[in-house]
Amino acid sequence: MTMFRKKLGGQGEKHALEYLQKKGYRLIAQNYYNYIGEIDLIMRDKKTIVFIEVKTKTELEFGNPLEMIDTRKQKKLLECIKVYVQKNNLFDEEVRIDAVSVVVDIWGNKLKIEHIENAVTDD
Repeated sequence: MTMFRKKLGGQGEKHALEYLQKKGYRLIAQNYYNYIGEIDLIMRDKKTIVFIEVKTKTELEFGNPLEMIDTRKQKKLLECIKVYVQKNNLFDEEVRIDAVSVVVDIWGNKLKIEHIENAVTDD
């Protein structure tokens, strides 16, 4: 991952976090890593623990950032979440997986944000 991509992703996560906190979500963890992968944001929405995948693109790039969450990424995310749930004994908690799409200008200023609840399901 290039330094630009890493910085862009960090800016997108910052915008997503601010957006969700304004909606009343509370942060549990940010950039959680385990041996399978990473979860960008883990937040609480009332009684539900929400695992959030953030995708960021610049206005110059083609397509919706959410298109970057392909089947392989979804499977990896689900496995990563299962490990988190087991490690933290959250079997009785309501959980959901959301996605946030962030489009920024070349300086990292937020232009558009879209929040999709239940973006990934374990069907």
